[in-house]
Amino acid sequence: MVSRRLSAEAGHRRKFLAIVDSTPECEHAVAYAARRARSTGGAVVLLYVIEPADFQHWLGVEQIMREEANAAAGAALDSHATRIREKVGIEPELVVREGTPAQEIHKLIEEDQDIAILVLAAGGSKEGPGPLVASVAGKGAAFPIPVTVVPAGLTDEEIETLA
Repeated sequence: MVSRRLSAEAGHRRKFLAIVDSTPECEHAVAYAARRARSTGGAVVLLYVIEPADFQHWLGVEQIMREEANAAAGAALDSHATRIREKVGIEPELVVREGTPAQEIHKLIEEDQDIAILVLAAGGSKEGPGPLVASVAGKGAAFPIPVTVVPAGLTDEEIETLA
C-alpha cells in the first residue's frame, strides 16, 4: 500500500534517503542524494542499518558487540555528514536502525512522510550491482516511493552535473 507523501504540502520538504553501509557505492549514493537535495531545496536523510545477526552471542558479549556496532554506525554517519556539510552546505538527518536493511528502509519511509526518493548506487564489480540495488530489483522488494539508482563509475563532477 502506498502511503501519501507530505513533501509537497506547505511546511514540508522533499527528503532524499541514502543508505550508509560499507559498500564502495555508498559514497556515490550519498553524494548524489545530498547534491540533489541542495539543488531542489530539499533535505537528505542518511540511514545506517545494523543487522541483528551480528549479536547472536552470550548476553555480555552481545551488549559489547551492540555498543561497538552503534559506535561504528555513528562514526560512519558522522563521516558522511561532515563531508556533506563541507562540500554541499546542508545539514543531513542521521538515523540508525537495527534490523534487516529492506525492512528498516520500508519502516523509515512509512514513518517519515517527507521521504520522497530513495537513492541507491550500483556497484561496479562483476558480482552485480550491489546488495541494495539487487534487493530493489528482486521479487516483492518494491518500495512505496521512487528509487533513483546512481550508475557505477561516475565521477564527483558528473554527479554534481546530474544532481
